[in-house]
Amino acid sequence: MKPFFDEFYDKYHRDLFQFIYYMVKNRQAAEDLTQEVYIKVLQSYQSFDGRSSEKTWLFSIARHVAIDYFRKQGRKRKKIMDFFNWQEKGESLKDDEALPEEIVELNDQMREVYEALDQCTLDQKSVIILRYIQGMSIQETAAILQFSESKVKTTQHRGMQALKKRLQAREEGDDHEA
Repeated sequence: MKPFFDEFYDKYHRDLFQFIYYMVKNRQAAEDLTQEVYIKVLQSYQSFDGRSSEKTWLFSIARHVAIDYFRKQGRKRKKIMDFFNWQEKGESLKDDEALPEEIVELNDQMREVYEALDQCTLDQKSVIILRYIQGMSIQETAAILQFSESKVKTTQHRGMQALKKRLQAREEGDDHEA
């Protein structure tokens, strides 16, 4: 089991941690949740039937662990959406914790994209992270999120439209200040 786990860890740890970090936006929580995913992997690997790739299976577990984390926070689905939609509540909450250097160095433009992504729905955010940040295919994304491929495409399209709209609004706001 140890050689399997070491290989599994080497192959997927960076992507797994990054995915969870983007979901929860808290390094300590992401580290804890990543460990929880590994525990679930070890507990259930014998039941893995190979109908999907190991990576798809792993990210599906990670997604469920993240959702459980939000549920433990006492939020139902609508409140999870609100968690990523702070601007609409009129609150001025910012995440001052920079992303770990080993994941990505954000320049000002990427920071704006990241902040706009936080305002998308949980489904849109999940699809965009998996497709564009993790580089997964539509089929892999559908399997992880347990969506149809059509729903992934629709959610991706709507999410990208929402991002574009928010980024354009920010740009126009900056133009008016100049």
